[in-house]
Amino acid sequence: MKAQVNEILDGLKHFHGSETIFQIPLLRTRYTNGLKYLAEAAECFWLITDTSIIAKSLMNRSEFVTIDFKRLSEDKQDFTGYEAEIIYTDGNDNILEKHSYRATDFPLDELRLFFVNNTLMLPSEY
Repeated sequence: MKAQVNEILDGLKHFHGSETIFQIPLLRTRYTNGLKYLAEAAECFWLITDTSIIAKSLMNRSEFVTIDFKRLSEDKQDFTGYEAEIIYTDGNDNILEKHSYRATDFPLDELRLFFVNNTLMLPSEY
């Protein structure tokens, strides 16, 4: 698992600006090469779908949304019963929404994404 995590993190470093834009058919949300790589390498298409649905619903409150996935510490997991959370902010640390996940197979402990102009991307692709 650790090797996979390091490989994914190394792979993510190579994405800067995205020439190719992909689209989630039903949602019409766009996403970048970096997100396509992440979804395939980490097998987390659910993350792209979930985060884009929520971020899209927040567009009336902020044109720019940061999305932070964070695996909770074991103590916090034991206390709350949740393994991870995703926090949506306006980029100025104002929390717009927060979702907790009881279980996740996402290999990374944390990840930040941006959602702007109906497009989900890595910070390095902004």
